[in-house]
Amino acid sequence: MYSRFIPAAACLALLGAAAPSPAEPPAEIRKHHNPIVDLLEQKKPVFGLYAPSNRRFNPPGAATSAPAPPKTPLELARDAVANKATDYIFDGSMEGDFEKALPEFAVFARAMSEAGVLAKTPVLRLTHPLMVKMNEIAPDPAKAAERIGRQLDLGVSGVVFVDVQSADEVKAGLAAMRFRSKGGTRAESVGTAPAFWGMSEKEYREKADLWPLNPKGELVNFTIIESRQGLAKVREIAAVPGIGVLFPGAGTLRGVFSSVDDKGERVVDTVAWETAIQSVLAACREFNVPCGYPARAEDIEMRMKQGFSVFVIGWGENGFKTLEIGRRIGGRAATNP
Repeated sequence: MYSRFIPAAACLALLGAAAPSPAEPPAEIRKHHNPIVDLLEQKKPVFGLYAPSNRRFNPPGAATSAPAPPKTPLELARDAVANKATDYIFDGSMEGDFEKALPEFAVFARAMSEAGVLAKTPVLRLTHPLMVKMNEIAPDPAKAAERIGRQLDLGVSGVVFVDVQSADEVKAGLAAMRFRSKGGTRAESVGTAPAFWGMSEKEYREKADLWPLNPKGELVNFTIIESRQGLAKVREIAAVPGIGVLFPGAGTLRGVFSSVDDKGERVVDTVAWETAIQSVLAACREFNVPCGYPARAEDIEMRMKQGFSVFVIGWGENGFKTLEIGRRIGGRAATNP
């Protein structure tokens, strides 16, 4: 029988080697090409920033100054890649006029590749995967499927379905994200996606499948509920296998639960609005789906305490502050490695 007692010096050495510094939370285990998947699997909070742009907004009454010269797509892409606190870059431009927005986004995607979005340690992975909005699927599912394929062919790591109102709509969109050889409806073309991901066409075809339906998949879906019709079927929608994250479209829902009073001023029914947001969160919990939220610095702590864990955040000072708060509360290091 060996002794159960270990010398104190040896104990301290073992503890020192095993225990991470309180100021530096353990790094996330990185085994996927898409870091969003790793974070979701490990049930860690996920934070994404809108892509930087040349659009400028001046609040009413704010002092105006001569506009700065617009940045090139490469300069914007370098700004995005330079931010080490975000887990992904989000683009919402194709929610509206898809055919007009796609070429501009394609230029930005190429610029992101040139700016450097690949890391090779400990495994080959994207440092700033691209998540993009798709316009509504229900009006023309066949056209939507074709457009989703074109988005994926640019190397995006996920597609966001907006204003979803039924389970069938989600199922059609998810099928469009999977190659026909994987049981979906996506054409077998791959476009420039393999080059963006830094791999061969064969490797891309193996990896470009939908998580969590395929545990080894690298594509993620975000689904957004933003109408009364969607809220009425939120449980049916949340139950669809393959949804990566379910969001309440809080900004749009705010408009849904508002009206114009006798003075012509818009009044929000804050109770009904919050009830709608919480109904999506309840469905996420019931069906074990991560729940997302479009957070700001003013509300991210509250939403994280409620149970939201995936966030899309505006680019700019408020957004950077939101990232800082969220990562601190979520027990994550200030920046990604």
